[in-house]
Amino acid sequence: MADTETKISILYIDDEVNNLSAFKANFRRLYQVFTTDSIAEAKKILAENEIHIIISDQRMPEMTGIDFFSSILESHPEPIRMLLTGYADINAVIGAINKGQVYKYFSKPWDENELKENIEKAYELYHLRKENTELTDKLMDVNHKLEFLLRQKLLS
Repeated sequence: MADTETKISILYIDDEVNNLSAFKANFRRLYQVFTTDSIAEAKKILAENEIHIIISDQRMPEMTGIDFFSSILESHPEPIRMLLTGYADINAVIGAINKGQVYKYFSKPWDENELKENIEKAYELYHLRKENTELTDKLMDVNHKLEFLLRQKLLS
């Protein structure tokens, strides 16, 4: 569960406008929800907002969900990725895991409770990864300072 100050922010990308409306209707009270049917708009939303979780449809006109995830991996590595598809495509699942670093894969139509539960788990993972990165950065900083002090001591 998100802490009291932070509302989980989710970007949902789907070329079916009805799915976008349904997602927003189901989850807008619980989370900060961004929806779009455009890859370009999705990239703009990512550039302008801190997004914790990205949920993408696999089959879209511009590119697949996996290709979208892969295209933003370097510029936006932090958000947890989840893939939705209306098609049982094992190659999409394998590609999602290997190429797009997808956390979960769901079939359409989604189950609201299952999706909510997995959004919560995905946010926990996001939060743990962020804490880990911050602790690692602090440790590196302390190590550099200790190395500096040791060199000063050896020189004197």
